[in-house]
Amino acid sequence: MTTVPSAFNQVEQAPPVAVFKLKDDYTADSAEEKINLGVGAYRDANGQPWVLPVVRSIEAQMINDPALNHEYLPISGLPAFCQAATKLCLGSDSKAITENRAGGVQALSGTGALRLAAEFLKRFYNTHVESTVVSYPDPTWANHDAIFRYAGFTDRRKYRYWDAKNRCLDLAGLKEDLLQLPEVSIVILHACAHNPTGVDPTQEQWKEIADVCKQKNHFPVFDSAYQGFATGDPDVDAWSIRHFEKCGFEFFVCQSFSKNFGLYNERVGNLAMVMKDPDSLTRSRSQLELIIRGMYSNPPNHGARVVATALCNPSSLGEWHDNIRTMSARIKQMRKSLHEKLKILGTPGNWDHIVNQIGMFSYTGLNQAQCEFMVKQKHIYLMKSGRISMCGLTEGNIDYFAQSLHEAVTKINENKL
Repeated sequence: MTTVPSAFNQVEQAPPVAVFKLKDDYTADSAEEKINLGVGAYRDANGQPWVLPVVRSIEAQMINDPALNHEYLPISGLPAFCQAATKLCLGSDSKAITENRAGGVQALSGTGALRLAAEFLKRFYNTHVESTVVSYPDPTWANHDAIFRYAGFTDRRKYRYWDAKNRCLDLAGLKEDLLQLPEVSIVILHACAHNPTGVDPTQEQWKEIADVCKQKNHFPVFDSAYQGFATGDPDVDAWSIRHFEKCGFEFFVCQSFSKNFGLYNERVGNLAMVMKDPDSLTRSRSQLELIIRGMYSNPPNHGARVVATALCNPSSLGEWHDNIRTMSARIKQMRKSLHEKLKILGTPGNWDHIVNQIGMFSYTGLNQAQCEFMVKQKHIYLMKSGRISMCGLTEGNIDYFAQSLHEAVTKINENKL
């Protein structure tokens, strides 16, 4: 009998995803002293995963609720969740909500919301041109390019964001690049706690960015993965989104509830839409339901119900606010502590960016050679870009990290800070 080769014998081995490879390398490392600063998930003061108390409380109630079952959700998701999530990002006084021209569909976390947005925009946005441009910050979350590439966008461009020399926002470069994009381009914006740099525009800078987008009629897509997690105040973290609404934009917000509720493996997300009129919203939602039906039919219930319960119940909402303030405060304390320790050590360079940045991640400014030293010699696992997760630092390991960073900067002189 003739042996038929596999139909897939020409498939190439794909490279590992960097952040997951980093985690695997950390796990396999037998060193007694090691730190994982790659993980994009909150860790408590002992370096352990933290289930938010409000989540524990709501889940306990759900277990004893005889009315809950395992029936399918609607294609567009749990209505109470979509309404609460949309209100969370736009605000209780949102004109778009009041006028019934804002709403959401449940998605498989923020990644799924971005994928739905990309698929919808590829089919229905700016269809009279051959190729619509989508632009995202340089640097940005690595998945942004992949999501829009797989949706069929061939003209994907970067706009300047990180000023490596001064370790801050390159506002002039950002505005210049957005102005040079073709009219009605799609522009991806991080609502708060920019990943990977931790550098956010000020409110005045956001106004300038909005003015440029308005001048060029760009379509904003906000990636909102850290609302409430960044500053501890959901309203502060949503300022950029609400400003764009006040400016009269149509736009999408891709919301994730992984970080701010600690529901990483529940994949809870919402694609919030702001349209010019209610009819456009209704028709757009109908098309998104067809897209969802063809992708995964309908979303899961558990995490969405936890979030909806927390956001719709006053006592649970207050407890959630306490929880996110706890997470935000610990990260801020680690930033302050690291900054102080580097100053005491006399580490060459200006490290003020550590405390000026916000959210889970920090762009340290370490070059690739210094990062390799940290990984190979110090068993401190971080991205080769120099990005670290502040959540990986604790009072128990921050002295070792600060000393190791000091050695990396002083011993590895290539492109010295």
